[in-house]
Amino acid sequence: MPASVRVLRFLATLLVLAMTAGCAIQPARNDDPWQSYNRKVFNFNQKFDNAIAKPVARSYVEVTSPQVRLMVGNFFANLQMPISIVNDLLQVRPDGAARNTGRFLVNSTIGLAGLFDPANKMGLRADPTDLGVTLARWGVPQGPYFVIPFLGPSTLRDFPAYLVDTYFLNPLSYWTRDHHYRYSAEYLPYALYLVQLRASLLSTDQFLSSAYDPYVLLRDAYIQRRNYLIYHGNPPARLLEDDASGTGSADSSAGSGGNIEALMARQRAYDKQHAGQPAAAAAASTSPPTAPAAVAPAASGSSAPAAAGSVESVPAAPVTPAAASSAAMPDAA
Repeated sequence: MPASVRVLRFLATLLVLAMTAGCAIQPARNDDPWQSYNRKVFNFNQKFDNAIAKPVARSYVEVTSPQVRLMVGNFFANLQMPISIVNDLLQVRPDGAARNTGRFLVNSTIGLAGLFDPANKMGLRADPTDLGVTLARWGVPQGPYFVIPFLGPSTLRDFPAYLVDTYFLNPLSYWTRDHHYRYSAEYLPYALYLVQLRASLLSTDQFLSSAYDPYVLLRDAYIQRRNYLIYHGNPPARLLEDDASGTGSADSSAGSGGNIEALMARQRAYDKQHAGQPAAAAAASTSPPTAPAAVAPAASGSSAPAAAGSVESVPAAPVTPAAASSAAMPDAA
Protein backbone atom coordinates (compact mmCIF):
# COMPACT_ATOMS: atom_id res chain seq x y z
CA MET A 1 0.00 0.00 0.00
CA PRO A 2 1.46 3.43 -0.91
CA ALA A 3 2.70 5.50 1.99
CA SER A 4 0.35 8.35 1.09
CA VAL A 5 -2.67 6.07 1.36
CA ARG A 6 -1.52 4.79 4.74
CA VAL A 7 -1.11 8.36 5.97
CA LEU A 8 -4.59 9.34 4.80
CA ARG A 9 -6.15 6.29 6.44
CA PHE A 10 -4.32 7.00 9.66
CA LEU A 11 -5.43 10.63 9.73
CA ALA A 12 -9.03 9.64 8.98
CA THR A 13 -8.97 7.13 11.83
CA LEU A 14 -7.43 9.72 14.12
CA LEU A 15 -10.14 12.23 13.27
CA VAL A 16 -12.89 9.69 14.05
CA LEU A 17 -11.27 8.85 17.39
CA ALA A 18 -10.88 12.52 18.24
CA MET A 19 -14.51 13.22 17.44
CA THR A 20 -15.64 10.42 19.75
CA ALA A 21 -13.51 11.80 22.58
CA GLY A 22 -15.78 14.79 23.01
CA CYS A 23 -15.79 18.40 21.90
CA ALA A 24 -14.91 20.29 25.11
CA ILE A 25 -11.47 21.89 24.81
CA GLN A 26 -9.05 20.53 27.39
CA PRO A 27 -6.51 23.27 28.24
CA ALA A 28 -2.97 22.62 29.38
CA ARG A 29 -2.48 22.47 33.15
CA ASN A 30 0.63 22.43 35.28
CA ASP A 31 -0.44 19.31 37.20
CA ASP A 32 2.85 17.78 38.25
CA PRO A 33 2.39 14.54 40.24
CA TRP A 34 5.69 13.15 38.89
CA GLN A 35 7.74 16.10 40.07
CA SER A 36 10.39 14.06 41.86
CA TYR A 37 11.22 12.21 38.64
CA ASN A 38 10.83 15.35 36.54
CA ARG A 39 13.37 17.32 38.56
CA LYS A 40 15.96 14.56 38.22
CA VAL A 41 15.52 14.52 34.44
CA PHE A 42 15.53 18.33 34.35
CA ASN A 43 18.89 18.39 36.15
CA PHE A 44 20.26 15.76 33.77
CA ASN A 45 19.10 17.80 30.78
CA GLN A 46 20.79 20.90 32.17
CA LYS A 47 24.09 19.05 32.53
CA PHE A 48 23.83 17.73 28.98
CA ASP A 49 22.99 21.20 27.74
CA ASN A 50 25.94 22.83 29.50
CA ALA A 51 28.37 20.12 28.42
CA ILE A 52 27.36 19.61 24.78
CA ALA A 53 24.35 21.42 23.34
CA LYS A 54 25.16 24.97 24.41
CA PRO A 55 28.88 24.91 23.45
CA VAL A 56 27.96 23.60 20.01
CA ALA A 57 25.30 26.29 19.61
CA ARG A 58 27.76 29.02 20.64
CA SER A 59 30.30 27.76 18.14
CA TYR A 60 27.62 27.80 15.47
CA VAL A 61 26.79 31.43 16.31
CA GLU A 62 30.48 32.38 16.11
CA VAL A 63 30.92 30.98 12.59
CA THR A 64 27.63 32.19 11.09
CA SER A 65 26.11 35.61 10.55
CA PRO A 66 22.69 36.65 11.85
CA GLN A 67 21.37 36.64 8.27
CA VAL A 68 22.56 33.08 7.68
CA ARG A 69 20.92 31.90 10.91
CA LEU A 70 17.72 33.68 9.96
CA MET A 71 17.66 31.94 6.59
CA VAL A 72 18.34 28.54 8.16
CA GLY A 73 15.57 29.14 10.69
CA ASN A 74 13.18 30.20 7.93
CA PHE A 75 13.99 27.07 5.93
CA PHE A 76 13.21 24.66 8.76
CA ALA A 77 10.11 26.57 9.83
CA ASN A 78 8.76 26.34 6.29
CA LEU A 79 9.72 22.67 6.00
CA GLN A 80 7.54 21.78 8.98
CA MET A 81 4.53 23.77 7.84
CA PRO A 82 2.66 20.59 6.68
CA ILE A 83 2.31 19.68 10.37
CA SER A 84 0.26 22.81 10.96
CA ILE A 85 -1.74 22.49 7.74
CA VAL A 86 -2.89 18.93 8.42
CA ASN A 87 -3.73 19.68 12.05
CA ASP A 88 -5.69 22.77 11.03
CA LEU A 89 -7.84 20.46 8.92
CA LEU A 90 -8.21 17.98 11.80
CA GLN A 91 -9.34 20.89 14.00
CA VAL A 92 -11.86 21.91 11.33
CA ARG A 93 -10.17 25.28 10.88
CA PRO A 94 -10.31 25.86 7.12
CA ASP A 95 -9.18 29.48 7.55
CA GLY A 96 -6.05 28.40 9.40
CA ALA A 97 -5.36 25.66 6.88
CA ALA A 98 -5.78 28.09 3.98
CA ARG A 99 -3.52 30.69 5.57
CA ASN A 100 -0.78 28.20 6.41
CA THR A 101 -1.06 26.59 2.97
CA GLY A 102 -0.72 29.98 1.30
CA ARG A 103 2.27 30.76 3.49
CA PHE A 104 3.88 27.42 2.63
CA LEU A 105 3.37 27.85 -1.12
CA VAL A 106 4.62 31.45 -1.19
CA ASN A 107 7.73 30.78 0.87
CA SER A 108 8.50 27.53 -0.97
CA THR A 109 8.48 29.30 -4.34
CA ILE A 110 9.09 33.04 -4.09
CA GLY A 111 10.98 32.51 -0.84
CA LEU A 112 13.40 30.04 -2.46
CA ALA A 113 12.50 26.84 -0.56
CA GLY A 114 11.73 28.83 2.57
CA LEU A 115 15.08 30.59 2.95
CA PHE A 116 13.22 33.90 2.85
CA ASP A 117 9.83 34.86 4.28
CA PRO A 118 7.92 36.97 1.74
CA ALA A 119 4.65 35.49 3.04
CA ASN A 120 5.02 37.43 6.26
CA LYS A 121 5.21 40.70 4.33
CA MET A 122 2.05 39.64 2.48
CA GLY A 123 0.18 39.28 5.77
CA LEU A 124 0.35 35.47 5.85
CA ARG A 125 1.74 35.16 9.33
CA ALA A 126 2.68 31.80 10.83
CA ASP A 127 -0.09 30.11 12.81
CA PRO A 128 1.62 27.00 14.23
CA THR A 129 -0.32 24.07 15.60
CA ASP A 130 0.21 20.35 16.13
CA LEU A 131 -1.50 17.10 17.01
CA GLY A 132 -1.26 17.79 20.74
CA VAL A 133 -3.32 20.94 20.15
CA THR A 134 -5.73 18.96 17.97
CA LEU A 135 -6.31 16.38 20.70
CA ALA A 136 -6.81 19.13 23.29
CA ARG A 137 -9.41 20.85 21.12
CA TRP A 138 -11.27 17.54 20.67
CA GLY A 139 -11.48 16.98 24.42
CA VAL A 140 -8.59 14.60 25.09
CA PRO A 141 -7.29 15.21 28.65
CA GLN A 142 -3.72 16.37 29.03
CA GLY A 143 -2.47 13.92 31.66
CA PRO A 144 0.51 14.62 33.91
CA TYR A 145 3.29 17.02 33.02
CA PHE A 146 6.61 15.30 32.62
CA VAL A 147 10.15 16.02 31.47
CA ILE A 148 11.70 13.81 28.80
CA PRO A 149 15.44 13.09 28.71
CA PHE A 150 17.12 15.28 26.07
CA LEU A 151 13.74 16.58 24.85
CA GLY A 152 12.54 18.63 27.79
CA PRO A 153 8.99 19.60 28.89
CA SER A 154 5.99 17.67 27.65
CA THR A 155 2.78 15.99 28.84
CA LEU A 156 1.19 12.60 28.50
CA ARG A 157 -0.94 14.02 25.68
CA ASP A 158 1.70 16.04 23.85
CA PHE A 159 4.60 13.62 23.61
CA PRO A 160 2.85 10.75 21.76
CA ALA A 161 1.20 13.36 19.53
CA TYR A 162 4.62 14.82 18.76
CA LEU A 163 5.89 11.39 17.73
CA VAL A 164 2.95 10.97 15.35
CA ASP A 165 3.47 14.43 13.84
CA THR A 166 7.17 13.74 13.40
CA TYR A 167 6.78 10.32 11.81
CA PHE A 168 3.92 11.10 9.43
CA LEU A 169 4.13 14.83 8.69
CA ASN A 170 7.71 16.05 9.13
CA PRO A 171 9.62 15.93 5.80
CA LEU A 172 12.86 15.48 7.75
CA SER A 173 11.56 12.16 9.00
CA TYR A 174 10.89 10.95 5.45
CA TRP A 175 14.33 12.13 4.39
CA THR A 176 16.12 10.12 7.09
CA ARG A 177 14.01 7.01 6.36
CA ASP A 178 14.40 7.14 2.58
CA HIS A 179 18.12 7.92 2.39
CA HIS A 180 21.06 5.93 3.70
CA TYR A 181 24.41 7.59 3.28
CA ARG A 182 27.83 6.73 4.58
CA TYR A 183 28.42 7.63 8.22
CA SER A 184 24.65 8.26 8.61
CA ALA A 185 25.02 11.57 6.79
CA GLU A 186 21.26 11.61 6.16
CA TYR A 187 20.90 12.87 9.73
CA LEU A 188 22.97 16.01 9.11
CA PRO A 189 19.93 18.20 8.24
CA TYR A 190 18.29 17.15 11.50
CA ALA A 191 21.50 17.90 13.41
CA LEU A 192 21.63 21.37 11.84
CA TYR A 193 18.00 21.92 12.80
CA LEU A 194 18.72 21.09 16.45
CA VAL A 195 21.82 23.28 16.56
CA GLN A 196 19.87 26.14 14.98
CA LEU A 197 17.10 25.67 17.52
CA ARG A 198 19.47 25.73 20.48
CA ALA A 199 21.23 28.79 19.08
CA SER A 200 17.89 30.59 18.88
CA LEU A 201 17.42 30.02 22.61
CA LEU A 202 20.79 31.31 23.81
CA SER A 203 19.25 34.68 24.61
CA THR A 204 17.00 33.06 27.25
CA ASP A 205 19.82 31.43 29.20
CA GLN A 206 20.67 34.31 31.52
CA PHE A 207 17.02 34.89 32.39
CA LEU A 208 16.47 31.23 33.24
CA SER A 209 19.67 31.01 35.28
CA SER A 210 18.56 33.98 37.42
CA ALA A 211 15.28 32.30 38.41
CA TYR A 212 14.80 31.11 41.97
CA ASP A 213 13.42 27.83 40.64
CA PRO A 214 14.25 27.30 36.93
CA TYR A 215 12.27 24.05 36.89
CA VAL A 216 9.02 25.77 37.86
CA LEU A 217 9.72 28.70 35.56
CA LEU A 218 10.23 26.46 32.55
CA ARG A 219 7.28 24.24 33.37
CA ASP A 220 4.85 27.13 33.72
CA ALA A 221 6.25 28.78 30.60
CA TYR A 222 5.66 25.56 28.66
CA ILE A 223 2.07 25.36 29.91
CA GLN A 224 1.45 29.00 28.96
CA ARG A 225 2.82 28.34 25.49
CA ARG A 226 0.60 25.27 25.06
CA ASN A 227 -2.50 27.20 26.09
CA TYR A 228 -1.57 29.96 23.67
CA LEU A 229 -1.51 27.37 20.89
CA ILE A 230 -4.61 25.49 22.04
CA TYR A 231 -6.67 28.69 22.03
CA HIS A 232 -4.89 30.13 18.98
CA GLY A 233 -3.55 33.15 20.81
CA ASN A 234 -6.66 33.92 22.88
CA PRO A 235 -6.72 31.80 26.07
CA PRO A 236 -9.75 32.50 28.29
CA ALA A 237 -9.36 34.80 31.26
CA ARG A 238 -10.03 31.97 33.71
CA LEU A 239 -6.77 30.30 32.68
CA LEU A 240 -4.85 33.48 33.40
CA GLU A 241 -6.58 33.74 36.78
CA ASP A 242 -5.69 30.13 37.57
CA ASP A 243 -2.05 30.84 36.76
CA ALA A 244 -2.04 33.88 39.02
CA SER A 245 -3.65 32.05 41.96
CA GLY A 246 -1.70 28.84 41.60
CA THR A 247 -4.80 26.67 41.20
CA GLY A 248 -4.47 23.70 38.96
CA SER A 249 -0.92 23.17 40.14
CA ALA A 250 0.04 19.98 41.88
CA ASP A 251 3.34 21.17 43.31
CA SER A 252 4.17 19.51 46.57
CA SER A 253 7.89 19.62 47.09
CA ALA A 254 9.62 22.40 48.95
CA GLY A 255 10.65 25.24 46.75
CA SER A 256 8.33 24.34 43.91
CA GLY A 257 5.90 27.08 44.79
CA GLY A 258 2.40 25.98 43.82
CA ASN A 259 1.21 29.46 44.77
CA ILE A 260 2.64 32.04 42.40
CA GLU A 261 2.82 34.67 45.15
CA ALA A 262 4.99 32.41 47.30
CA LEU A 263 7.26 31.70 44.36
CA MET A 264 7.56 35.39 43.56
CA ALA A 265 8.44 36.12 47.19
CA ARG A 266 11.22 33.54 47.01
CA GLN A 267 12.39 35.06 43.73
CA ARG A 268 12.55 38.53 45.28
CA ALA A 269 14.54 37.15 48.21
CA TYR A 270 16.83 35.36 45.79
CA ASP A 271 17.39 38.55 43.78
CA LYS A 272 18.09 40.53 46.93
CA GLN A 273 20.58 37.93 48.16
CA HIS A 274 22.44 37.96 44.86
CA ALA A 275 22.31 41.72 44.33
CA GLY A 276 25.68 43.46 44.31
CA GLN A 277 27.50 40.43 43.01
CA PRO A 278 28.52 41.57 39.53
CA ALA A 279 31.31 39.01 39.32
CA ALA A 280 28.93 36.16 39.99
CA ALA A 281 26.42 37.60 37.54
CA ALA A 282 29.10 37.88 34.88
CA ALA A 283 30.10 34.27 35.44
CA ALA A 284 26.48 33.20 35.22
CA SER A 285 26.05 35.00 31.92
CA THR A 286 28.91 33.03 30.42
CA SER A 287 28.07 29.64 31.85
CA PRO A 288 24.67 29.53 33.53
CA PRO A 289 22.60 26.45 34.20
CA THR A 290 20.17 26.75 31.36
CA ALA A 291 17.17 25.24 29.74
CA PRO A 292 17.04 21.52 29.14
CA ALA A 293 18.76 19.94 26.24
CA ALA A 294 18.60 21.52 22.90
CA VAL A 295 15.60 19.61 21.72
CA ALA A 296 11.89 20.56 23.00
CA PRO A 297 8.20 20.55 22.43
CA ALA A 298 7.54 22.30 19.81
CA ALA A 299 7.80 23.59 15.82
CA SER A 300 4.72 23.70 17.31
CA GLY A 301 5.52 23.99 20.92
CA SER A 302 5.27 20.34 21.77
CA SER A 303 8.08 18.37 23.36
CA ALA A 304 10.03 18.55 20.17
CA PRO A 305 11.42 21.78 18.87
CA ALA A 306 9.14 24.01 17.00
CA ALA A 307 10.39 26.14 14.13
CA ALA A 308 14.07 26.74 14.59
CA GLY A 309 14.22 30.49 14.34
CA SER A 310 17.43 32.45 14.49
CA VAL A 311 18.91 33.98 17.59
CA GLU A 312 17.40 37.27 16.58
CA SER A 313 13.93 35.90 15.86
CA VAL A 314 10.94 36.70 18.05
CA PRO A 315 8.96 33.86 19.66
CA ALA A 316 5.72 33.10 17.88
CA ALA A 317 3.74 33.63 21.09
CA PRO A 318 4.00 36.55 23.49
CA VAL A 319 5.92 35.50 26.59
CA THR A 320 5.34 37.18 29.93
CA PRO A 321 8.33 38.04 32.14
CA ALA A 322 7.19 35.35 34.56
CA ALA A 323 7.33 32.73 31.88
CA ALA A 324 10.12 33.49 29.46
CA SER A 325 11.73 30.59 27.65
CA SER A 326 8.38 29.01 26.78
CA ALA A 327 9.43 29.16 23.15
CA ALA A 328 12.21 26.81 24.12
CA MET A 329 9.94 23.89 24.19
CA PRO A 330 9.09 22.03 22.91
CA ASP A 331 7.04 23.03 21.26
CA ALA A 332 9.59 21.18 21.14
CA ALA A 333 13.46 17.12 18.13
